[in-house]
Amino acid sequence: MTQAGRPRDPSRRHWLRTGAGLAGAVAVASPLGRLLAAAGRPGGLHAGYGPVAPVADRATGLPLIALPRGFSYTSFGWTGDALSGDMPTPGQHDGMGVVRADGDRITLVRNHEVTRGDGSFAPASATYDPGCAGGTTTLVFDTAAGRLVEARASLSGTLVNCAGGVTPWGTWLSCEETVMDAGPNELDDGHHALRHPHGFVFEVPADGLSDARALPAMGQFKHEAAAVDPRSGIVYLTEDHKPWAGFYRFTPRVAGELARGGRLEMLRVPGRPDLRLGQQAGRRLPVEWVPIDEPGRGLCADGTMGGVVEQGRANGGSGFTRLEGCILGDGAVYFTSTSGGDAACGQVWAYRPDASTLELVYESDDPAVLDYPDNIAYSPRGGLVLCQDAEGHQQHLHGLTPGGEVFVFARNLMRLSGERGFNGDFRDSEWAGACFSPDGRWLFVNLQDPGLTLAITGPWRDGLI
Repeated sequence: MTQAGRPRDPSRRHWLRTGAGLAGAVAVASPLGRLLAAAGRPGGLHAGYGPVAPVADRATGLPLIALPRGFSYTSFGWTGDALSGDMPTPGQHDGMGVVRADGDRITLVRNHEVTRGDGSFAPASATYDPGCAGGTTTLVFDTAAGRLVEARASLSGTLVNCAGGVTPWGTWLSCEETVMDAGPNELDDGHHALRHPHGFVFEVPADGLSDARALPAMGQFKHEAAAVDPRSGIVYLTEDHKPWAGFYRFTPRVAGELARGGRLEMLRVPGRPDLRLGQQAGRRLPVEWVPIDEPGRGLCADGTMGGVVEQGRANGGSGFTRLEGCILGDGAVYFTSTSGGDAACGQVWAYRPDASTLELVYESDDPAVLDYPDNIAYSPRGGLVLCQDAEGHQQHLHGLTPGGEVFVFARNLMRLSGERGFNGDFRDSEWAGACFSPDGRWLFVNLQDPGLTLAITGPWRDGLI
């Protein structure tokens, strides 16, 4: 898609033909297939990198998180920090991805899951609905210096920008996790008249501004994450809805040009309309796809959210609950069900497009081991990073090894007494937006409240994360 003020990248079709580049390398180089080999064996705890202990932030000197020995981190991009043009950084930091790497300079696009109507923080050309305050910021981090060098607004006028995904052609897909029609609506801060409907995907370039164009063919639903297969251009999409959620694929008319439309479908496992409970890890289930006849009909007849999943289930699609993180690795699409499983503690699934099969890779039966996995990240060392969004003061970053074992990698310790202008106990703030630099040396991740980004580095080891 041609971005506003930016010519079409002539190498776009080359990216899609070869699967080369940042996202393509992730899709084809991961050893995560070993998770499938391990599926069905009892999962358990792994020692990981060892016990975690408080570590001082290099930027503030505060012990914001606990990490294993030898790891360090620096915080940046806090809520309220000045963006280019002196606009304050919005809060509610959520999904994030690396869209470009130029030597030591890493470009990230970060979502802001804001559900308010106090106005756009981006220029008018990058604003979808002027009264809404969600959107994205673009950050450039220098890994050699270990610091932020640029921060700017790149999309706003959207609502509840939760997760998304990086494309092989170097953009970010920012997804709205709400469904609203234009007109009078009640947001967190009161009643507002929306100019446009919400519940869509938006594309954000690595450079400059988004054109703030909704992509309705990709569906109007409670979007969570997106993952693009570089070989086909198909986009896989998760839905954070309950009691029923769908797993979708969007096949564009023209690979890499999402604004030109395409076909939206929902996954179906024949004979298994309900995949929320009673599933066996390691069993390979055949997959079919059913059409979504009206992708832009996001509301049910009674005005509630769920119009798209309702259509999919009526056509024979299989239902999950609260689908969130989604990433490609080793030819598979891995995604999480935050509260799925018999214990309602969470599941990790893998869909393999080449075999057209679905497998349950991991299911937690104990909240003390893993509870409510949300965003996920691929690690070039062989595992998955699982961002936790559970209840209470036990918010962790977990690792899931290729052997199907879980370990704690980081713990949120944040309690502030006026530092950076914030007061309170933020240990229950969720982790979000985990993603690695292409060389695997840096893990970037967000703490949603009060809103900040961390860059973590240290003695990484193969076979873990």
